Amino acid sequence: MSDDAAPQADCVDAAPHPRETHVLLGQDKAQADFLSAFKSGRLHHAWLITGPRGVGKATLAWKITRFLLARPADDGDMFTENPPAPDRLDIAHDHPIARRVATLGEPRLFLCRRPWDDKLKRHKRDITVEETRALKGFFQLSAADGGWRVAIVDAADEMNSSAANALLKILEEPPEKTIILMISHQPARLLPTIRSRCRELRCDKLNSTDMSLALQNAGFEAGQHPESLAELADGSVGEAIRIIAEDGIKRYADLVGLAVQSPQMDRATALRVANACVGKGNETTYDLSLRLIRQMLARIARFAALQPSTVQEAAIGEALMLSKLGPSPQAARKWADLSADLTARSNHARAVNLDPSSVILDMLLKINETARD
Repeated sequence: MSDDAAPQADCVDAAPHPRETHVLLGQDKAQADFLSAFKSGRLHHAWLITGPRGVGKATLAWKITRFLLARPADDGDMFTENPPAPDRLDIAHDHPIARRVATLGEPRLFLCRRPWDDKLKRHKRDITVEETRALKGFFQLSAADGGWRVAIVDAADEMNSSAANALLKILEEPPEKTIILMISHQPARLLPTIRSRCRELRCDKLNSTDMSLALQNAGFEAGQHPESLAELADGSVGEAIRIIAEDGIKRYADLVGLAVQSPQMDRATALRVANACVGKGNETTYDLSLRLIRQMLARIARFAALQPSTVQEAAIGEALMLSKLGPSPQAARKWADLSADLTARSNHARAVNLDPSSVILDMLLKINETARD
């Protein structure tokens, strides 16, 4: 595809691409569900792979892709003696299919993702209708050996309305022996008519053990407190990698330290935290700070609503912050409302390109103000 040499829109920076990851941890049920459907001989033509961002959905899609493309061309033909039914999705790392998939050189594979804008030197915001029309063209071609053809849409949530409608037409009249694997972080954003034509494979959050192993496989270390990292990343390996790369554990500890001071938050310290997001090269710090603030507010609201007797801290001092700001179930609503309000405000701020430090400082002061009410 034309954007192969550009940064990849479907990969976490500094992490191996999901198509290069052969070991999938924590998603045994999803793998077993697909394998069961395959063995039944009634394999659905469209699959919606759902779950939180960064838990292995794309890795599962690529694993299924290698598995299907490596099957014999006559697999499933009632007049042919087929090999024994497989009990795993894995294929050998040195299998020709695995090598061609890793380089996107397999002719029976199509990858649909946000295209690279060579003029602006960045990825487009959406998967465009041109991409899904190319997918239709791919399916109109005949496979040379009669085997499976597979298309991956990563992520389906990123299709604009024209692209979504073009994909819907493909789903309504799917070619034989083709599979469409759609990765979705927020399936509710998809057209109901698309969802109704897909079978869902749900991927779950990873526990701290699986997350540590997945991080090691990707070349990262969970650090001295893997349980805290798993809590802060909310079971997402992708988010954990971003947190590690941006020293997010320390940044979250700074946010907790400010929040626990509320309603007497130290403005100078808040300004220092906000100013760390300013300047060229600090865009990822800004993005991470926005996510960490939303995560902190969600954890306060959840603590207030459930009033658990024990807390797995994501940073030292978090238990004190949670008990102070979420003392009763009645407090849950105000923190949930604040989270929704700040998310909307930050999205608007990104759209109109407001100063990052002003956005972060405003969010921190809103937390201080809410604690006072």
